Amino acid sequence: MQETAIVLTSGGLDSTTCLAVAHAAGHRLVALSFDYGQRHAVELKAAARV
Repeated sequence: MQETAIVLTSGGLDSTTCLAVAHAAGHRLVALSFDYGQRHAVELKAAARV
């Protein structure tokens, strides 16, 4: 059975790397990002692009 990796994503290099590592390990991916009132909406847009 394929394991699921749940990764909180910001759209930055660190969380994108975590997604890539989980993908390379063969995990089913679930990427989560949310609006917590951050100053820059660009973070959410970057996370959506990943």
